[in-house]
Amino acid sequence: MNEARDARRRRSVFPGFQNLSDGRQRIVEELVTARLQLGLSQAEVAAQMGTSQSAVARLEGGEADMRLSTVQRYAATVGREVRLSTEGGTDEE
Repeated sequence: MNEARDARRRRSVFPGFQNLSDGRQRIVEELVTARLQLGLSQAEVAAQMGTSQSAVARLEGGEADMRLSTVQRYAATVGREVRLSTEGGTDEE
C-alpha cells in the first residue's frame, strides 16, 4: 500500500481555492514519500518533531489544516525544505 497515494484528498468548500488545497496535498505526498524512503514510521517522525504520532497521521491524511511551522518541522525531519513564494497580484498605478 502506498501511503502517499492513499492520503485522503480534501476538497475546498470555497470556490477558487481548490488549487491551494491541491498544492498542500502535493507537498504532503512528497513528504510522506521521503519518510517512507528513509524507512521512518510516523511515530519516529513525531518524536523528532516533538509532537504525537496522531498529529503526524492527521497531517498526512489531510484531516487538519496544519500550521506552516509544523509542515516545515516535518520536512526538516525527513531531510527536506519547504520553500515559499508569492505570485500574481495586480499592478497598481
